[in-house]
Amino acid sequence: MFIDTHCHLIDNGRPIDNLGDVLTHSAAANVSTMICACADASDIKPAVELATTHDNIYCTVGIHPENLTDNPAAALTDDILGHPRVVGIGEIGLDYHYGADTRNAQIRMFEQQLDIARRANLPVAIHTRDADADTIAILTGDVRGVMHCFTGSWDLAQTMLDRGFFFSASGILTFKNAGDIRDTFAKIPTDRIVIETDAPYCAPVPYRGKTCESAMVVETARVLADIKNLQLDELAGILKTNTTNLYPKCHVK
Repeated sequence: MFIDTHCHLIDNGRPIDNLGDVLTHSAAANVSTMICACADASDIKPAVELATTHDNIYCTVGIHPENLTDNPAAALTDDILGHPRVVGIGEIGLDYHYGADTRNAQIRMFEQQLDIARRANLPVAIHTRDADADTIAILTGDVRGVMHCFTGSWDLAQTMLDRGFFFSASGILTFKNAGDIRDTFAKIPTDRIVIETDAPYCAPVPYRGKTCESAMVVETARVLADIKNLQLDELAGILKTNTTNLYPKCHVK
């Protein structure tokens, strides 16, 4: 059984239209558990409701740097943070690829959400794009979590390994031009790796160009198993342990 540790099952404040098919396909592919990530404040309550009504879905709650708000605490309330199906804060972080002009506002919201994670004692799912220096400066080691959809350098990986972070491999790992990323994951200790789809984005080979869904996480697992010289079922057991170490509130089947 595999776990998709980061997928987007809420779109514009409601479950995705093809949720039934996604769940059916995931079960057929032996994907036992999905963690629904939030990107906007409007995603949070629907994500919690979805996780409450499906015993194989959990969620992380947070606001992506592209969806700036002055007061993330208004959506990240105590009842949400304490909910048994809420396993972490995410996805949160910095993205300067298109939004360098909002750098200061992004940093402010990022730090606010990290403070919330500290108070709630929850791990964080970090999005960082073209923002390595600020990400390193802000994540000083007093929070735990995962570098979501990690495509960064080995230098960044080493820094965040030293600070206790996990690293999530996405479908990008399977891309033909992703040799550097595969080299980095070859160096990351196996007990610090989880996998994800980031659905509906980043569909792995052989589905590249199609809408991604959780069942496809198995293709990323196949490439990761090859990188780590492991049998696929052996890797599955390791990833299950890693996921529960990353997200202690997540009770994986």
